[in-house]
Formats: sequence, structure tokens, C-alpha cells
Amino acid sequence: MRFEEYEYTRVEMDEFGKEFKNLLESFRTADSFELQDNIMTQINKMRNSFETMHTLVSVRHSIDTNNAFYDKENEYYDNAFPIYQGLIDSYYKELVSSKFINELEEKWGSLLFTIAETALKTFNPAIIPDLQEENKLTSQYGKLLASAKIEFDGKINNLSQMTPYTQSMDRKTRKSASEAVTRFFEDNEKELDEIYDKLVKLRHQMALKLGYENYVRLGYLRLGRSEYGPEEVEVFRKQVEKNLVPITVELRERQADRLGLDKLMYYDENLEFNSGNATPKGDKEWMVKHATTMYSELSPETKEFFGFMVEKNLLDLDSKPGKRAGGYCTYIADYNSPFIFANFNGTSHDVDVLTHEAGHAFQVYSSRQYQAPEYMWPTLEACEIHSMSMEFLTWPWMKLFFENDEMKYKFSHLASGVLFIPYGVTVDEFQHFVYENPNASPEERKTKWREIEKKYLPTKDYEENAFLEKGGFWFRQGHIFGNPFYYIDYTLAQICAYQFWIKYNEDPKEAWQDYLDLCKAGGSQPFLKLVKYAKLKSPFEENTINFVSEPIKIWLDKIDDKKM
Repeated sequence: MRFEEYEYTRVEMDEFGKEFKNLLESFRTADSFELQDNIMTQINKMRNSFETMHTLVSVRHSIDTNNAFYDKENEYYDNAFPIYQGLIDSYYKELVSSKFINELEEKWGSLLFTIAETALKTFNPAIIPDLQEENKLTSQYGKLLASAKIEFDGKINNLSQMTPYTQSMDRKTRKSASEAVTRFFEDNEKELDEIYDKLVKLRHQMALKLGYENYVRLGYLRLGRSEYGPEEVEVFRKQVEKNLVPITVELRERQADRLGLDKLMYYDENLEFNSGNATPKGDKEWMVKHATTMYSELSPETKEFFGFMVEKNLLDLDSKPGKRAGGYCTYIADYNSPFIFANFNGTSHDVDVLTHEAGHAFQVYSSRQYQAPEYMWPTLEACEIHSMSMEFLTWPWMKLFFENDEMKYKFSHLASGVLFIPYGVTVDEFQHFVYENPNASPEERKTKWREIEKKYLPTKDYEENAFLEKGGFWFRQGHIFGNPFYYIDYTLAQICAYQFWIKYNEDPKEAWQDYLDLCKAGGSQPFLKLVKYAKLKSPFEENTINFVSEPIKIWLDKIDDKKM
């Protein structure tokens, strides 16, 4: 079956809940480990069935937010999912209090019980209405961005389709394109502020109901973080400020120099070279064909995986009206299928997102053997290691996509990760401020954003753009609305991915084996143990940032970027 043939049937929550609770009662009264073990298998089958239907709706709705049927079904699951979370909460309570817990831990692994205990700290039936409202608000944000119709160059463009214009070699074009994108957010400032203000207060309210001082600790627990907290992340941010920000200042000065500019403005940052950025030399079908070649040659495992993705039509890559912005990978459990969603726009980001999301998809494809849904994916910062590392492990095939622009792409790709990390910690520090000060006004939030931006992104110059200068840039960062505290995961993973790049340059065979082992481990271990398992240094260790930045700087300094 191909993706379009995957059958969707709405999960009726009354019926589903009744059956689920009957299984829980049987689990509670079971008089043997074998019986409880068997019931766990039945429960996991029900969970996979629910999540399959929820995912099919989510994917099909994001492909076309104007589809009336899936819009209605998406609304249904905005309400149904918190009820489902309540059932999982009840299951976890039974799990951690089982009289056969030792035998169950031996069979299913102790991490499952750690995950259960962590999750139990994040839920109470009293917050179900809050969770339903949270889902509605994040859906509202996604639909608002998907509704963008920006008139430019005689066409109507969505946000993704504006990207090539913001990278134009003509400075006036990229400035006016950047202003047009900003105007969309400025025109919708009131609604965006209202959505976010409601989300912040709602999450704070949930935290209070669960006994927390504010949402920060709850946010970390909702992400399943069991080995580190805000304190360790704060230390990491300080290391970025001390050790990485000076390198980014040099990179921005170097960029201004090769563009022949006295001063790099915000609308110049997207253009890497006077001759234009590296771009893939063909359309979507051409890129998928080359990706098939690339993954066929990378390893037998990736050959099988990508062949499966293409055969089953599990990639939706074109940008089109009504399609949600961004890119993601998800998993459709009952069909054992990863799914990749993207918005190609003819820029190098198309290759980045294809290899990035393929890293996620390859990991979950490699983890399909786990019976516990909890082990299918690791926590998010570990997930991002798979995706970001895949971007580097596919470097030997970049000539297929970029032809004569291969080195131009590699220079940009390597440097952009370094430039990204300070932005990532900007997002993180901003969110800590927001949730530690839930009653801050929208104006105070914007002022704080700009203050943090100046610390980590000191070269950012918004010229006369009043909306961005007052701190409006973050409106476009969907993670801030939908996934609080997730964004730091990209920065932690980027440090790990650079280590795979270093390892691959030294010994490709060993680097690939370590990566493959990491993917196969799925979520069977927590983040820092997975890092160790993959023979990587923890991003929290004091010398790790310098360990990766030195070889990166050496590689970039060898390139005569002015000739590109």
C-alpha cells in the first residue's frame, strides 16, 4: 500500500476508553507476570492504532489546511488527544505500581518505568481542558502561517516560496522580500500576540495545578528530560556565549567582506556569496532520484530504507497553497512507515531538509523492532543527532545535487551550523524568561527578545525595520508556540553532529557504524547514555564546544570563499 491508500477511521473515544480501561482493570487484577506482560502487548497495540489515526489526520491536514474533512478531524483530535493522554497516565500508574515490576523491568527495560514516572509528573485529569485548549491554539498558529498570501514579483507566495527572494543576489530584491515577509507578521501582530499570550498563561495555569512554581520544570518533564535541567542548559548557553559567539562574529565579518559590504544588514544574512547561494540543479523528482542513488551507495540499510520511502510515496516535498510551513518527520505505527513532510523552494535548504528529515526517518525505520512505543523514538535532543548527523554523513554525494556549487554548499552548510547555535540559545533563553515571567506583556516579551538577541547575535542589524528592532522576529519560530523548550535540542544535537563530521573525515566506516548503532538503539536509552553509546562527547562538558569548533575553523579557513 502507498500512503494515499492508508486507511483512516476516526477513533471513537468513548468506545476506545472503555476498552482501554477494561484492559487496565485486567492488568491490575492479574495474578501473574505472564498475564500482565500479555496485557501490555494488547495495550500497546491499541496505542499504536490510536496514534496511527491521529498521525494520518495530522499529516493530511498539514498537507492541505484548507481540506474541510481533515480540518474537522484535526479539531476532533485536538480534543481527543488529551483524553488519550489521560488513559496513558492511568496505564503508567498501574505500570509503576505493578507487583511484578521486577519481571516487567527485565522484559521491557528499566527506562520504560523511568519514562512512566516522569510522565506521571506532567499530568492530572484536571488539566485535560487546558491541554485541549493548548492544541487548539497551536493549530490556530499553524493555520495562520499557512494562510500567508504575499504579493511579490507578480505572484502570490506563501512563506516558504518567499525564501528564494530573500536570498536574491540583488540587494534591493532581498531587502524588499525580507520586508514583505516581515509585514505579514506585523500585519498579524495582534493575533499572534493573543495566541501566544493565551498559550503562556494556559501553560502556567497547568503548572500551578500540578504543583509547580511555573511552567519551566513542567516543560522539561514534558520533553522527557530525566538527566539534566535548566541549570545545565544555562551553563551550556554561557559556553556558547563565551566560546562560539566570537567565531560567529568573525564569520559574519567574513561574509560582509566577500559580499563587498561595509556592514551586513539582516536582509543580507541569507546571501552567502555574490555569485549567489548554492542551489540544487533540478526539481523535486530529480532530487528524489539523486537521493535514491545517494542512499543506495551510502549503505545497504539506507538503500532499503529510502527505496521503501519512495515506493510507498512517503514523501510530500512540494510547497503549495494551504500547506503548513516547515518540515518534519513522523511515524505511522500500524503501517511501520516513517513520513517526510517538507516545502521545497529551490534553495539549498531543500537538500538540508531532505537529508535532515531522512535522518529522523532512517532512525525510526531502524527502531521498528521495539514493541514498546516509548522506545520507537528517543527524547528530542537525541532525535536531532540522527537528523543533523545525516546532513554531514551524506556530504560525499553533494556533488550530485549541487554540481559545480558543491564546495560553496559545503562551506555554507558547515558555517551555518555554527551561526545557528547562538540563535538556538537565544530562543531558549527567551523561553525561560517568558515562563518565569508569565504575566509579562507582549511588549515586554519583545523587548526581552531583542535584549537577548544582542547578547548572542551581536552583528544583527535591523537597519530601519521598526518591527524587528522592537523584537518581533520570534513570531516566525513555530517551536516557540508549539513546543516550549524544544529548540535547545537542536543546538545540543548540532554539537554531536559536528563530532560525526569529524569522525567521518577520519574514518568513514567507523563513523557510519557508530551512527547506525545509535539509530538502532532508538529510545531504549536516555540522551546522555545514547551520546556515550555513540562514542561522542557530551555537549554539557566544558571543552566539547572547543573540541568541535577548532577543526571546523581550520576547514573553513582553508577555503578561499572570495573566489566562490
